[in-house]
Amino acid sequence: MPEIISQHVIDNNSPQNKKYAWVVVALLWVVALLNYMDRQMLSTMKPTMEIDIHELQKAENFGYLMAIFLWIYGFMSPLSGIIADRLNRKWLIVSSLFVWSGVTFMMGYATTFQQLYWLRAIMGVSEALYIPAGLALIADYHTGKTRSLAIGIHMTGLYMGQALGGFGATIAHEFSWQLAFHYFGIIGIIYSLVLILFLREKKNHLQKNTVVNNQVKSKIPLLKGLGILFTNISFWVILFYFAIPSLPGWGVKNWLPTLFAENLNIDMATAGPLSTISIAASSFLGVIFGGILSDRWVQKNLKGRIYTSAIGLALTIPALMFIGFGHSFFAIIGSAVCFGFGFGMFDANNMPILCQFVSARYRATAYGLMNMVGVFAGAFITDFLGKSTDEGNLGKSFAMMAAVIVVALIIQLSILKPKANDFDHI
Repeated sequence: MPEIISQHVIDNNSPQNKKYAWVVVALLWVVALLNYMDRQMLSTMKPTMEIDIHELQKAENFGYLMAIFLWIYGFMSPLSGIIADRLNRKWLIVSSLFVWSGVTFMMGYATTFQQLYWLRAIMGVSEALYIPAGLALIADYHTGKTRSLAIGIHMTGLYMGQALGGFGATIAHEFSWQLAFHYFGIIGIIYSLVLILFLREKKNHLQKNTVVNNQVKSKIPLLKGLGILFTNISFWVILFYFAIPSLPGWGVKNWLPTLFAENLNIDMATAGPLSTISIAASSFLGVIFGGILSDRWVQKNLKGRIYTSAIGLALTIPALMFIGFGHSFFAIIGSAVCFGFGFGMFDANNMPILCQFVSARYRATAYGLMNMVGVFAGAFITDFLGKSTDEGNLGKSFAMMAAVIVVALIIQLSILKPKANDFDHI
């Protein structure tokens, strides 16, 4: 007879376990920061790196470096989720951080374009392993009363990492780009050792059988698990609802500095920090507000998380219009802040909404698929907005993205009808 492990081996209501659940968020917040910081550094250090690696003087070659990461990261995301649902997530996170930090360190020794290219490819594989595992682990540790807030706080680590990635350029300017890669790589390697000591996997994650509401739940084979996901209409809606906002999300991340410079007639040195700081700061506030609101609302209405996410996404609609067509400082900055705040509310609730429709046994797989469609949407919109910039239509293209957000909102609000705050408790 297979061993049956109760799901309630850990008392989720005990003060000790509640405290450690927040320790997990704190530990993974740093990992999230390093995840985005290490990938963003390269984009800020091009001027100093091209002095030593002459191939980088061609924008096309630099684009190849950025693209190889995105394509591999996107293709790896579903596989990463599948792995996270079947292996110990603590060791998966530790290994992922150690490898991409080692890659960051090794990039400081690169002397050719080919070396950089393959290192970026390896980084795409190793970084993709983190997000599905990290979010699934946080979701397991946090019940419905704190899940959105915990996910939201974790997401602020990504925003902070994106902002701090620019300091790579500062170190590269003051010292050398090699030293910047070495420093940040060593920090990640050391922190992976900290995780070994303090991060713990949630009990019964890897057990063959668990008991949920007095019923035996056995592990689902890979193909059957994928079949369950792909025959779930709600999952397809969530997948679409995640992909569509990724279009303006990546568009803002990659092209907002250019739009700021054009519409406000300021140089890129000013437009870059102004755009990234306004988005990052407002997104930070948005995920915290959206997390708290969602966790309280869902206690009274099972669609509370969906409504919170929808409100956040609705805020991005007028924001995109004003970002695209605004020419005054107040209009564009105000729109960027509105977009960041709304997108933060949306960002904080993607995994919690997924938890209402997908069992914990394959949430990482599901989020990996979501991550893939989001990254591919980002690759598409980045290329599309590049062509729009050459044609002088960047602002118009930003405004047009508001229309597809309306479609996503209508579909999400019409079809998603959760029956519980946590799918496993149905």
